[in-house]
Amino acid sequence: MKREQAVRINDHLLDACAALDQARMAIAGLGKAERIKLEDSFYGILGALEDELLRPVYEQYSDLEPPESDREPYEYICELTWDEVHLPPGVTEQRLDEIIFSVMKPTWRKTAMIATRAMNRCKELGLPIDDKMIAARLKVLSVSDRIEGIGNLQSWLHSEVRLKD
Repeated sequence: MKREQAVRINDHLLDACAALDQARMAIAGLGKAERIKLEDSFYGILGALEDELLRPVYEQYSDLEPPESDREPYEYICELTWDEVHLPPGVTEQRLDEIIFSVMKPTWRKTAMIATRAMNRCKELGLPIDDKMIAARLKVLSVSDRIEGIGNLQSWLHSEVRLKD
């Protein structure tokens, strides 16, 4: 493909990514069952767009790829699972849940914001709990239907959580 073609394709695909982000927010307003049903398809489409359409353009014209600073920083992706978490002595799951619920609202908030707020609250209380532990707990709370979550909760900037109505 010629450079001018790659530029046009890249521009249109980035517009499609922006439109998909708007669709993601619309999906966030649906009930949990509908969201879950649509999320798998949504992330499949987004993954195909990035991996199968944008990646070949960037392999040929690497200067078209957005700078690293425009991408999600690695530290906002957490692969820690709850079964890998070891709570410090004196901290129970119930106590951690209370702290998490205390910083949440019934409106959608980025997972990164809730993890940071809950971690800061833990620091205020003198509890050695980090944001990755909180993010792992948020995923458990969402899966167990105690809170609502949308997106891949391991990707803190591409997921959101809220208290159930």
